[in-house]
Amino acid sequence: MHDEHGPTASAATTTRIDRRRLRRLQRFFLRVILHVAWWDVVLALPVLRFLRSEPIPRWCALARRYRALAVEFGGVLIKLGQYLSVRVDLLPIEVVRELSGLQDEVPPASFEAIREQIDADFDRPLDEIFAHIDTEPLGAASLAQVHAARLTDGREVVVKVLRPGIEVLVETDLIAITAFFRRLKMWRFLRRRVDLDWVAREFADTTRAELDMRAEGKNAERFAENFAEDPTVEIPAIIWEASSRHTLTEENVGYIRVGDFDALDRAGIDRTMLARRLFRLYLEQTFLHRFVHADPHPGNLFVKPLAGPDDPEDFSVLPGQDVPEAEERPFQVVFVDFGMVAVIPPRLTGALEGVLIGFATRDASRIVRAYAKSGTLLPGADLAQIEETLEKTMDRFWGIELGRASELMRSEASTMWRELRDIVLETPIQVQVDLLFSVRALEVLAGVALRLDPNFNPWPEVGPFATRLMRTAEGGLVARLRDVGEGVDAVLGLPVASKRLIEQTRSGRLAVRTSFTPDARRQLDRIDRGLERLTTAVLLAALFLGGVLIFDSEPRAAIIMMAVAGALAFLGRLRAWWKG
Repeated sequence: MHDEHGPTASAATTTRIDRRRLRRLQRFFLRVILHVAWWDVVLALPVLRFLRSEPIPRWCALARRYRALAVEFGGVLIKLGQYLSVRVDLLPIEVVRELSGLQDEVPPASFEAIREQIDADFDRPLDEIFAHIDTEPLGAASLAQVHAARLTDGREVVVKVLRPGIEVLVETDLIAITAFFRRLKMWRFLRRRVDLDWVAREFADTTRAELDMRAEGKNAERFAENFAEDPTVEIPAIIWEASSRHTLTEENVGYIRVGDFDALDRAGIDRTMLARRLFRLYLEQTFLHRFVHADPHPGNLFVKPLAGPDDPEDFSVLPGQDVPEAEERPFQVVFVDFGMVAVIPPRLTGALEGVLIGFATRDASRIVRAYAKSGTLLPGADLAQIEETLEKTMDRFWGIELGRASELMRSEASTMWRELRDIVLETPIQVQVDLLFSVRALEVLAGVALRLDPNFNPWPEVGPFATRLMRTAEGGLVARLRDVGEGVDAVLGLPVASKRLIEQTRSGRLAVRTSFTPDARRQLDRIDRGLERLTTAVLLAALFLGGVLIFDSEPRAAIIMMAVAGALAFLGRLRAWWKG
């Protein structure tokens, strides 16, 4: 995920750990596993099902307890909660909503601890590096906090400093989280949909990379290179002589926060235009640069007002300065905090382009082919049924504003889930974990865009961008040549295939194999499993009731019969849970 893994991401976990914190986290995750095993495995047995409560309220309660623990402990737990809050493919929407409110904001560390960290980081007093540094932070997150400062040469900067002792907390949390992911592999439903080892490893690597401020600085410079020709974007310059492993100093670009609507309106910033520009910039990051700013919350996005038609020639705005009121003013979008970035791997580039162009042209077949090409749809998936469902979904949501789409999804959530349940649960899919942080970024960005403009409509941006993509060398000519090449291969292969067919017919070796459609096969499998479960339940019930009937005359034999029935029922349920 990160551009700069280096020794940071692969460092051996030789850092000290907080064993008391680790024990508490292990107890919490163990309770989650036991909760699921008891309520969703044992009490799902036919003879015990009447004792089972509704699963969604229980899972929501677990999510609330995790959220409370994450707020109390901070560290990596907040980031894990944010990561899980976009996994609608694995978690019920109600659980996702419980986790989506987690904010990466924690009480700041004391300035004395920050001063000691900077002194140790540079091996010299803080006063030799900064002429002034504010003791009150501009913001404090789980891994670092930011202070305004001034260099000895007079430049106004901001200093991002890792929280003292954060390495201990991060390594402690990662040990507990990695063990939790390892236990989740017992559930086949998850195991066949996502590479949990990859997720655990990538989550750990990404988090450790955020502990090296130098890597974040290099990410910022790469973004600056990507948008060097775009006058609508500004990236803060990194002050390397005042930066080190635990401290990053950069140009102060604290103009107007994206979430400060009053200031935006007074400055004459068109919020609708701002929402559209942000969306366009993320399309470019994803499909052109393939290097995505993965944490676009309002605290990491600023707007720099530029001189308007009624402003003097020497117009300029300093960070934190009030902007003169205006009717309409041009602006730049400013990105900060490049600790979390996502790199789109080359193997998924063509598939992503196919998905975007398919949505822009309402071509469900192209989208399904792109999913299959990416490896998301595994062999055996019913492509025709998925295409039909996708067409219905696009017909329902095509062209409407994002806010209206969100309302429609909430109002029709249960209906949509019933329609999609069989496909989601039974289609052989493998989630492409390479894109998880990009997906999270788009989810956060959608929330930002909706707050800027409740009527925000992404479709006017998707169409022109898809057209532009098709005209580029990668999105257009090469893709068309590739399609032509596939067609030529098919045509050239026809004579060979025809000759083979004729030879098999003459020799009597021609065999015709027929098979059920995937949908019909699923129906038959469902009936087969139902009959198997019914037969097993009848036999176990007979064994259990037989024990009850002979309990008075043969108590030992009765207890053995009932115990065997219970044990077999439990093992059968455990086997079904293991298979997903």
